[in-house]
Amino acid sequence: MQQIFNFIFKNSNKLLFLLLLSVSLLLTIQSHSYHKSRIISSANFLTGGVYEEVNNVTEYLNLKSENDALALENARLKSIIFNTKDTTKVPIPQNLKGTAPEDIIVSKVIHNSYNTHENFLTLNSGANDGVKPDMGVINSLGIVGIVDKTSPKYATVVSILNTKSQINAKIKKSNHFGSLIWDGKNTGFVQLIDVPRLASVRKGDTIVTGGQSVIFPENINIGTINNIYIDNQTNYYTLNIKLFNDMTNLGHVYIIKSKDRDEVNNLEKETQKDE
Repeated sequence: MQQIFNFIFKNSNKLLFLLLLSVSLLLTIQSHSYHKSRIISSANFLTGGVYEEVNNVTEYLNLKSENDALALENARLKSIIFNTKDTTKVPIPQNLKGTAPEDIIVSKVIHNSYNTHENFLTLNSGANDGVKPDMGVINSLGIVGIVDKTSPKYATVVSILNTKSQINAKIKKSNHFGSLIWDGKNTGFVQLIDVPRLASVRKGDTIVTGGQSVIFPENINIGTINNIYIDNQTNYYTLNIKLFNDMTNLGHVYIIKSKDRDEVNNLEKETQKDE
């Protein structure tokens, strides 16, 4: 305590000067609005900076609790997504002439193989939805494959990228037809074989489904001619077809019901029996 008094007595002049200076500054600020506004502005700047730094520290300390809250919210949203059916309405292709809307089943590819010689797809529609074997499967760009087997809720499809697949197809401009197959080499190309040499073919011509198929409606897009080969032994063309579809990236598809398929098949069987 004695040291405090000694300090005051020793520095009394300086302390008195600081006191008078403070009083004069206070009186100046109080009596002049300009000086007052400048002091308040400076004080706000200082306190604002302090508040900002304090807030940054607080936010950093609260990161764990905020991350935990975000994780819970993400889990809740994912639960909603995984337990809600896809209700997005998929537009029906406009080129399905003669096919009634009730004969089209909208489905989705949930598995797609394309790296073997015998590729299959799995759809999330099955017998409960009216899907049956030998129904054609297409999307907005072209053909995809043919239904092979069904369960109550799912169906497997023989992809056009399957070396055992064989589909009737034709050159759109001339109606000359052949058999669409896949040689197992490139996922972007299929082959149209047994096209007669009488057919006028050019690179870039469009290939579509033929009228002899009871599985696909006629004139569904397939692709365009990329290369033309001549088989000298059979005198037929083999056409390499660049697909409109990217068969490695499939989403929604359409399963086509063919009301005439059974009738045509039964009639042909009866005809064969009579021969």
